[in-house]
Amino acid sequence: MSEQTFSLDIRKDGIGILTMDVPGESMNTLKAAFVDEIRIVLERVRANKDLIGLVITSGKKDSFIAGADISMLDGCTSAADAQTLSREGQIIFAEIENLTIPVIAAIHGPCLGGGLELALACHGRVASDHGKTVLGVPEVQLGLLPGSGGTQRLPRLIGTAKALDLMLTGKQVRAKQAGKMGLVDEVVPLSILMEAAIALARKGKPRHVLRRDLQGKLLETNKLGRNVLFDQACKGVKAKTRGNYPAPERILEVVRIGMEEGIQAGLAAESRCFGELVMTAESAALRSLFFATTQMKKEVSYQGAAPRKIGHAAVLGGGLMGGGIAYVTATKAGVPVRIKDVAQAGISNAMRYSYDLLNKKLKRRHILRSELEKQMSLLSGSLDFSGFQRVDMVVEAVFEDLALKHQMVQDVERECGEQTIFASNTSSLPIHHIAEGAARPGQIVGLHYFSPVDKMPLAEIIPHAGTSAETVATTIAFARAQGKTPIVVKDEAGFYVNRILAPYMNEAARLVLEGEPVEVLDGALLDFGFPVGPINLLDEVGIDVGAKISPILERELGGEQFQAPKAFDKLLQNDRKGRKNGKGFYLYGKAAPRSWLTGREGKKKVDESVYELLGVKPQAKLAKSELVERCVLLMLNEAAMALDGGVIASARDGDIGAIFGIGFPPFLGGPFRYMDSLGIAELVARLEYYQQRHGERFAPCSRLKAMAAEGQRFY
Repeated sequence: MSEQTFSLDIRKDGIGILTMDVPGESMNTLKAAFVDEIRIVLERVRANKDLIGLVITSGKKDSFIAGADISMLDGCTSAADAQTLSREGQIIFAEIENLTIPVIAAIHGPCLGGGLELALACHGRVASDHGKTVLGVPEVQLGLLPGSGGTQRLPRLIGTAKALDLMLTGKQVRAKQAGKMGLVDEVVPLSILMEAAIALARKGKPRHVLRRDLQGKLLETNKLGRNVLFDQACKGVKAKTRGNYPAPERILEVVRIGMEEGIQAGLAAESRCFGELVMTAESAALRSLFFATTQMKKEVSYQGAAPRKIGHAAVLGGGLMGGGIAYVTATKAGVPVRIKDVAQAGISNAMRYSYDLLNKKLKRRHILRSELEKQMSLLSGSLDFSGFQRVDMVVEAVFEDLALKHQMVQDVERECGEQTIFASNTSSLPIHHIAEGAARPGQIVGLHYFSPVDKMPLAEIIPHAGTSAETVATTIAFARAQGKTPIVVKDEAGFYVNRILAPYMNEAARLVLEGEPVEVLDGALLDFGFPVGPINLLDEVGIDVGAKISPILERELGGEQFQAPKAFDKLLQNDRKGRKNGKGFYLYGKAAPRSWLTGREGKKKVDESVYELLGVKPQAKLAKSELVERCVLLMLNEAAMALDGGVIASARDGDIGAIFGIGFPPFLGGPFRYMDSLGIAELVARLEYYQQRHGERFAPCSRLKAMAAEGQRFY
């Protein structure tokens, strides 16, 4: 590896500045190949008797160390190989920790994973108060644990409970939060970061006093308390992961060994468990997802066209979706956005939506009052089209009514510039219908967000046959700036996500009509790995919304799998729309069970009267595995048909769309990776089994049958 990655400069005052700057990369990541180079530098440090301190910093403008290079793990053919990688990291960081002179990390920008583990091996840490500075150990999100001493040093620095919270969630904390919990010694403006780090190094090794709150003192300072802490953490992990993710339980195991048997035993357990986790199917799937999203971010053009810059944006409609779109445009993309609605109340609601989310961040001290005011200043509202002349992108989020959308297109083409893009947030209407009669059809595109917009990471970009490549490229870049992961999908009914979701939801509905209890069915799909069960999801999305989409899919695409059970009409006749009006499959509002302690809604309870309305008597008759197969196999079959029909460009896009759009279990890697792991021949056999028992909706598609015959895979 090039000698340029690490450089050591020694100042006249005896402070060494060790700078990491990986050549040709925008961010620093740690690679196994760096070990020899670091050793040479550390040998120079130990040999120089004039050195009185060392500051480790980054040569990158806005990044400390973003973590270890995950691609290293793909070269591991066994748990022993991965364990060796972990041990090498532990040994090199121990060499830093064992230096006799004080070592201070000067942190600006992301300090994550192996980057934070390196900082923990230093004797002190100074962080910039800049918004780009975040610290965390996100390895759990890749099905791993911190493997270079992090599971042992972090609890000893900030306390076991706080360390477990960081490791089990993978969340990142801002510099001020890190300072408050004792993760960094000082938080200073970026302009004086190096001065502060040098000054701290000159004072000698900082003395750290573990700051425990009352709960920490009760639970962490004695064996009985630690037993309670780990038992409760274990219960929480099992309830959340339902046994699908092995990494959180291994984190608890390794931290506990270190706390009870000492740091050397903890480090040995850490490297062993790291090695074992690297070889799990769950980690392989999660890493493939990480690589796929990273690869997508590098794809900046579309069919050779580069994106245009969006200087100003507008949103038509101040409803829940419009408010969410305006929020991510202003706060994530940093683009001024004009909200137009027919009523002042709509504009006020959209503005309130952003203010409430920002105010929550303010209360949690994630942002300053000045940042809240700056971001709110990017939002404005209007009942007419004033200010639209300078808008580069208009996102339409009005009712699903084709005549209304045609009117919106005419208004935008009249009021805006010739280059303005019209992006429709429709979830069901084909984009080519919306573009009919448009003066500039090349600038009309679908931009389908998922609710709630501020949380759901996916956006579907839907060009019709006449959409220009530049329009698509610009819309992709705009969605990315909003913090979304966009996929380009074909202009067909349901696009991709709703298309594969509909058969899954319809089959769940059929199972309820067969008498399977709602909570048993939802529980089975939660155990499989979905974040919510299908019937709970129907309540959340809206039973009326589901009723509107199914007939469109059935009419446009055909196929028994899109037929919603007719008995569900009784739900709408009974005004059951789900959570939105407090009447659905589950109890809401005053009827919902509540915690006696907090008064808040407790665990959801099924509204038993729904069974009588549907004319069924609930009784669990089928095995949970059959409930899961009947719902999931239809989704997999539909995904294969969507790929075969060019609705999605690749299996990769289909996996990302399903995981980010509807919460397909990430540890399975997405529908296509999951089909590969099942084996295509086995998948076809299971579909044919259900086809014989339940009809043609389970008939395996021609693509799957051909792949099974030829022994092919999607990846």
